[in-house]
Amino acid sequence: MQMTATHRGILALTLGIAIFSVQDVILKLLSGDYPLHQAMLIRSLTALPFHLAIVWWFDGRLSTITTPGWWKMLARGLLNFVAYTAYYLGLAYLPLADTIALFFTSPLFITLAAVLILRERVSTASLVAVAVGFAGVLLVVKPGGSGFDLAALLPILGALGYALSMIAAGRLGRTESAAAMAFWGNVCFFLCALALSAIYGSGAFAGASHPSLAFMTRGWVTPPMTDLLLMASCGLIAAIGLTLLTYAYRVAPSASVAPFEYSFMFWGLLWGWLFWDNIPDTLAWAGIAVIIGAGLIVIRKDPEPATA
Repeated sequence: MQMTATHRGILALTLGIAIFSVQDVILKLLSGDYPLHQAMLIRSLTALPFHLAIVWWFDGRLSTITTPGWWKMLARGLLNFVAYTAYYLGLAYLPLADTIALFFTSPLFITLAAVLILRERVSTASLVAVAVGFAGVLLVVKPGGSGFDLAALLPILGALGYALSMIAAGRLGRTESAAAMAFWGNVCFFLCALALSAIYGSGAFAGASHPSLAFMTRGWVTPPMTDLLLMASCGLIAAIGLTLLTYAYRVAPSASVAPFEYSFMFWGLLWGWLFWDNIPDTLAWAGIAVIIGAGLIVIRKDPEPATA
């Protein structure tokens, strides 16, 4: 049986998601000893040559990163930086599967942004799915419960930032290439991580007891070679994963491949169980199922590409 373009796209996306999931494991493992800005800075530096190679591969030239819209791509990168900073700070405290599930409210936010910002018309089914999906969030977060922590809101903030960056990508994609947007996104990650390192790198603000705050405010730590390579590997992981996701959305219809992004949940559950012995409770399982179901309905009714 010959593999179609859609089959190749699905295969590339699921492989890319699996590779990306390893980055989450690495950062969660490092979150107890190093600051996030240090890991991001090393990751961005490592990823830079790979992003240049991606631009050359997909665009056939490097001039696409020097178009007049470069500053808009850099601004979009700031949205992504805020999104993933919030996500990773939440990851330092929350179980991996819960963090991923809450971040996957991004299709719900994309639908809301399409209505409120772009004034687009979406189906009634999608609006109902959005409401049901946020009800699922309550089952995972459990506001008012004894185990509730404000860190549970961080992945949701990340999902909102990611949704806005996807809306921006849709607009920028009319004139700019996906590879160029990814390049400037990485540049923004580097500049923002450099700024945070200038503020917190000395350790003057260290000492926070909460894992999420400590991950932000901890000073730079000289890592052994093993940990340094782990941080650097995040750059390679991000570049390879991004290449696979970009390829998937280029060769296959978005509506066909986007639902497979939820394979991330499988990896979140697997790695959370293997590394931290985390298994969601009954309410969290129900919330995860509701969020995924609502997201799939939204993607099917109003598909939106989700490449970063």
